[in-house]
Amino acid sequence: MKTLTKTDTIKTLTTHYIDGEFVESHGKEVMDIINPTNGEVIGRVTLADEEDTRLAIAAAKRAFATYGRSTKEERAKILRQLHAAASARIDDLIAAMVEEYGGVVQFARPIVESGINAFLASEKALQELPLVRSWGKTTVTMEPVGVAGLITAWNANALFICLKLASAVAAGCTVVIKPSEMSSLQTQVLIEALHETKLPKGLLNVVTGLGNVVGAELVRNPDVAKISFTGSVAVGQRIMRDGAETMKRVTLELGGKSPTILLDDAALDQAIPSALVMALLNSGQACAAGTRLLVPKSQLDTVKRGIRAAMRAFTVGDPADPKTVIGPMVSQKQYERIQSYIRKGIEEGAEVLVGGEGHPEGFKAGYYVKPTVFVNVTNNMTIAQEEIFGPVLSVIAYDTEEDAIRIANDSRYGLHAAVLGTDLPRARRVASQIRAGRVVINNMTDDPQAPWGGFKYSGVGREYGRYGMEAFLETRAILES
Repeated sequence: MKTLTKTDTIKTLTTHYIDGEFVESHGKEVMDIINPTNGEVIGRVTLADEEDTRLAIAAAKRAFATYGRSTKEERAKILRQLHAAASARIDDLIAAMVEEYGGVVQFARPIVESGINAFLASEKALQELPLVRSWGKTTVTMEPVGVAGLITAWNANALFICLKLASAVAAGCTVVIKPSEMSSLQTQVLIEALHETKLPKGLLNVVTGLGNVVGAELVRNPDVAKISFTGSVAVGQRIMRDGAETMKRVTLELGGKSPTILLDDAALDQAIPSALVMALLNSGQACAAGTRLLVPKSQLDTVKRGIRAAMRAFTVGDPADPKTVIGPMVSQKQYERIQSYIRKGIEEGAEVLVGGEGHPEGFKAGYYVKPTVFVNVTNNMTIAQEEIFGPVLSVIAYDTEEDAIRIANDSRYGLHAAVLGTDLPRARRVASQIRAGRVVINNMTDDPQAPWGGFKYSGVGREYGRYGMEAFLETRAILES
């Protein structure tokens, strides 16, 4: 069945992926897909309703009766097949992220590659994690939790879907995915690719629709045992509340207001560009973005000069151009949100060092914002406490190392952090005192086996590697007398 048609330049999506097939949507609401570089309509998607969602859940439930008893070898084979199938469409996935989301190509490629490689990372975790342990007359087994509802965000679509799917498949779960409706074209390319693996029917189901329709049905449906969600704190809180009715297991990857501590022994010519990369990655639309830069008061003037100079390299432009670092925001709503925070920062007394309100020069069309750096920020200001989700950095001065750690931890979030300094034992000591799920030293880096998730309001549970797989498992003990 043909699922994507193109009339002139408008792509039309009318199906969902249920029980191994592309099926026409029962839901009738149609949403425009907007190119964020110019605000023009490039597609239309028919959104799923509760009936589409219930059909997908039923298919996953039927499939779990068999797949839930699968062996490690069978799961490993499927993970390798998924990796191969997604790899075959990597250029199409990158192109879709650039077109629909406005992701700059220099960021889109590693994000898509990370997603695809999650299948192999989960295979490694599967091979290394003992699913059966025995001592005496006691046997403990790790059992798949059941049908998993995977709800993903719009800022790294392929990564989120592949990461959650890989962990669930490795654990022996079947899934219903609710991707962001704002990522419909990207999702279509990915699901067409994964369809080529000829998975067991019902193992993978995808319904694209609104959170308060499809997501709500996944959360309240008693046949869904697990929810894995990436998105806002407010929605995560609602999932926890509503999911409690049916005792849902939950993994929640939520927001961040990540601190970057620049120590007084840092090499500024390297540390400042590194801090800016972490602050502005994915055009600032990243939960891990280091949007609070903590600087020694004694070096503040030097750092300000360094930021002004380094920001010249963070060019705004066409996301398809490999030289572009900052692309458009995902939507008009997101553009307006960021403008409101910039105005709030000015009203509260912060000084604009770089950027400010409005569109960058030459980019009046589309959802482009000026990459903005505030100085004279105190940690109680709105721009230092709330997640902006755009290319806005707050520079905060501190007196002592202890003061820096206090400021870093003075946030309701605790997802990611960074420490920049040349004295590695000292940097490690500081890192160990930051209340965040992941802390990097000197540069943004990744390890697909390292856990990902947050302290405090940044979420519940962990993803990646064996930690992500364990989130889809239940422990059962069998004891003999």
